[in-house]
Amino acid sequence: MFSKKPSKPQNRIDSLIGAGTIITGDLNFSGGMRIDGQVKGNVIATPGKPSTLVLSELSVIDGDVNVTHLVANGMVNGVVTASEYLELQSKARINGDVNYQTMEIQLGAVIDGRLLHNPITNQEKVVLLGAAKIK
Repeated sequence: MFSKKPSKPQNRIDSLIGAGTIITGDLNFSGGMRIDGQVKGNVIATPGKPSTLVLSELSVIDGDVNVTHLVANGMVNGVVTASEYLELQSKARINGDVNYQTMEIQLGAVIDGRLLHNPITNQEKVVLLGAAKIK
């Protein structure tokens, strides 16, 4: 009633970029995607719809990433935005700023950039407690 529940990560992979594959140009997707290859461009999920991007330890992205859920174990050279959930596994390497709402970082993951927390911005989602009303 007071807040929208976060979307669930996609339980299936709709698209796969295999190891040894190189894509040049922006990549737009919806649903679930796994990247084992290389993308030279931005990776962007359809706005307003749940999305999950899985980056294996073989993956390299030279561009920005903008998704709902991100599970990374590879390299990203660009700004990462995970609007709901970000998991950085032990071999993840991020060279750029990271925008997140909820994040989990495993031992060994490296971020060379700023961590920018994105709180819920819609004020209607905030519930004031009785104690907060006392002046």
